Amino acid sequence: MFKYVKKLEYPVNIRKKDLKMAKLLLSQYGGPNGEWAAAMRYLNQRFTMPDERGKALLTDIGTEEMNHVEMIAAMVDQLMQGAMPDELEKAGLSTQYVEYDHALFPMDANGVPYTSAYIEATGDYFADLESDMAAEQRARVTYENLINITEDPDLLGPLSFLRQREVVHYRRFKELKDYYHEKYSKKNQKMDS
Repeated sequence: MFKYVKKLEYPVNIRKKDLKMAKLLLSQYGGPNGEWAAAMRYLNQRFTMPDERGKALLTDIGTEEMNHVEMIAAMVDQLMQGAMPDELEKAGLSTQYVEYDHALFPMDANGVPYTSAYIEATGDYFADLESDMAAEQRARVTYENLINITEDPDLLGPLSFLRQREVVHYRRFKELKDYYHEKYSKKNQKMDS
């Protein structure tokens, strides 16, 4: 069950239009390493976790990733506020404008639409957790790259927050993987005796 709280996890209050950054942020909206892909990946993988501990963790992180989708959407929306068609064209967003005007659509910065192929689920919880850890690292790197190309404090705050959450998620996935390794290694040793 989900409960919607009408508040972002971290406030987004961008005052300066920046269409190039809006375009780049689309990667974290609908790209392969973005928040939408992460949310769908974890909320699907939770069903193949071997116990409630794993299911709960993937549900918690998947739900949090949905909030991150909302944060990225708010950032892109605020960065595009008042943009005219010619400005969007100069920023490389003319196809976005033609198809969706100022509305958001899950795609990456190159205009490649989100695909369910980004979900990455194998049914093997060890393999999925390894994939999840790598996904969190890729997202962290993307946030670091975005941080490196802006000096806008209105962007740096939310981007730094999101980057740090990727680090926390990586640690939680690693803890769960280590827990399963120990739990099932001991079980297998008893069975072999």
